[in-house]
Amino acid sequence: METWTIRTDGGEGHLELNTFRPAPGATPEAPSEAAPEPAAGAGVVVVHGTLITAALYRPFARSLARLLGRPVHCYNRRGRAGSSPQPADYSAGTEVDDLAAVLRETGSTDVFAHSYGGFVALQAARSVPIRRLVTYDAAVSLAGNLASRWRPELERSVAAGELDAAWAHLVQGLETAGPVSKLPLGALRMLSILSARTTVGAQMRELLPTAVAEMRAVLAADAELADFAAVTTPTLMLTGGWSPDYFAETGRQLAAAVPSIEFAVVPGQLHEGPIRPGNRRLSLMAARFLLGSGTPARLGFRRRLRLGR
Repeated sequence: METWTIRTDGGEGHLELNTFRPAPGATPEAPSEAAPEPAAGAGVVVVHGTLITAALYRPFARSLARLLGRPVHCYNRRGRAGSSPQPADYSAGTEVDDLAAVLRETGSTDVFAHSYGGFVALQAARSVPIRRLVTYDAAVSLAGNLASRWRPELERSVAAGELDAAWAHLVQGLETAGPVSKLPLGALRMLSILSARTTVGAQMRELLPTAVAEMRAVLAADAELADFAAVTTPTLMLTGGWSPDYFAETGRQLAAAVPSIEFAVVPGQLHEGPIRPGNRRLSLMAARFLLGSGTPARLGFRRRLRLGR
């Protein structure tokens, strides 16, 4: 793994990247059918979700690099690890500009994006050249469908320094923690206290202020289906079979309205699918699509890939 830093557009900030490269001379482990090939050595950028850093995507990135035979770059978005803090005027535009800078500086052509990262990537696809895009549980707000997920108590709790309560409101509102999300607030607060003793749990608490800004950015960028009509990037929107239903509903709507977007449900997968170590299924599906193997029905998962109903 290589760790390096790039300057953002305008030079007002910087982003920390982790790069994973296939072994010298290695051939792709997921060969594609006849399809346009990306430029030799062209990379793939992974855009991570909220409340976490790029570090959790290292196993996924290593697997994707081996499968593609191409470098994979995971960068820390603003407000975490070695990247600049979120600016005072933070918005979806901030993230789009940052992704554009990472694509340019790394010579990358393709993107894999998870959760909030999927929101960023789909916003970017409206104006930034991206050859192919895969999203997993993209947190896109369509016609106000995510407004009910916003809990004002989250922001108030963060401002008051009540991070356990803030975490409880976030998890209950987004329902991204599987069955745990259904627990009462008191139980979730206790779970936050216990998880804070772990490295990942402590990190999530520290990142709660960034989650407030990111949720506000999603709601501020609320869009209609017609706003994505200009997206021509071949895009595969995936969601987990055990992910919250609203991710699937968004994917189905976009796929029905935009010819370049396809949608599929991956059975047995939770919202955190891309950051679960050893989850080869998702990396293989992403690799095959990025290599140009076409539609979900041709990804080699005909029996295990359940298309949206």
